[in-house]
Amino acid sequence: MFEFLKRKKRQPVVYARPDHCISRKSIDPDALKVLYRLSSLGYTAYLVGGGVRDLLLGREPKDFDVGTSAKPCEVRRAFKNCFLIGRRFRLAHVRFGSNIIETATFRQNSQTVGEIIENAALGPLEDNTFGTPETDAYRRDFTVNGLFYDIKDFSVIDWVGGMDDLNKRIIRAIGDPDIRFQEDPVRMMRAVKFSSRLDFKIERKTLAAMKKHHACILNAAVPRVCEEVFRLFSYSKSAKAFRLMWETGMLGDLLPELAASIDSGKGKMIWKYLEVLDGYDAMMAKKGFEVSNALRAAVLMTALYKSSKDNTGRKVMQMMLQSLKIPKAVYFSSVLLMESTRRLSGMPTKGKGRFIHNRDFLDALDYNRIVFKAEGRCERTLDAWADLYEEKGTEK
Repeated sequence: MFEFLKRKKRQPVVYARPDHCISRKSIDPDALKVLYRLSSLGYTAYLVGGGVRDLLLGREPKDFDVGTSAKPCEVRRAFKNCFLIGRRFRLAHVRFGSNIIETATFRQNSQTVGEIIENAALGPLEDNTFGTPETDAYRRDFTVNGLFYDIKDFSVIDWVGGMDDLNKRIIRAIGDPDIRFQEDPVRMMRAVKFSSRLDFKIERKTLAAMKKHHACILNAAVPRVCEEVFRLFSYSKSAKAFRLMWETGMLGDLLPELAASIDSGKGKMIWKYLEVLDGYDAMMAKKGFEVSNALRAAVLMTALYKSSKDNTGRKVMQMMLQSLKIPKAVYFSSVLLMESTRRLSGMPTKGKGRFIHNRDFLDALDYNRIVFKAEGRCERTLDAWADLYEEKGTEK
């Protein structure tokens, strides 16, 4: 059950500045501007969510989000560079050039437990109302994401036991996971993402609920699911993430043919392909580049592509297109990458050599290197293609 809907009033655990490692020097200066401005106007304003979690782990946050007692219209009055988005629940985006600090009013769930269960199949709860820091903490997904940083006294405020779970390296659902995952099934994919990305263990009851309700992922909005699938590749942890997806049953719900090939043993090479992809991803990240979703999708489906003589690249990628509604551009590029194995399997000739002018050639070359490395094959032919590409580039 949602404990916060029925429990008695309680106080949070407050960790003073000497008790945690967060420093203002590590916080985005623009986020600090928002926090200080709202605080100076008399509003409560905290740094919230994943940004606090990552700072406590010594990681560099991707986003710095603010939670506040100020209503959206009040945030807009406080900042000339503020724009409101959303329909049912307004969010304030405070823009500093290309940098956006998302600022949300504290929320609470407006439905009762019974209503949440009854409406679970309708999708994620959107009918939220304004609340307090406490109710906002309890409506978040996992304890490690429910921590707040107070700019006034530099303390960390913990309503949900997130600090203990952070120290234990545990992903634990806030409230009853059976209800939380039926309310919003995408939370199960987020548990997989955080577990693999942070190398945290999923708490026993949370994991049991994921295995019990995995099929609910089919009730979630397809665009959200597609977005979360590609997020599983982030931080070079895709092998662990998709193994968890398979173990919990969600991979079988979303890509049944791929899961069946793993179950039968024919598609077991998927883990090796993804491990090599993770290494390549990490290398590219150090250089400041991001791997394309087309390359990621192609590598994910390669084991199925290779394990069946009847499957073509187009047929295999249609499975992702139909079930996840991946963008058409990703679909067509992934098909080309898969089917490039035939073109790049031999030394470049006068006719074949024209392929180096294709816009997806470099991705195709990288895709084949990933496959070759995973299968322990010699890359001499790929080196020849790379040399030809460099030679033609130099001639231009």
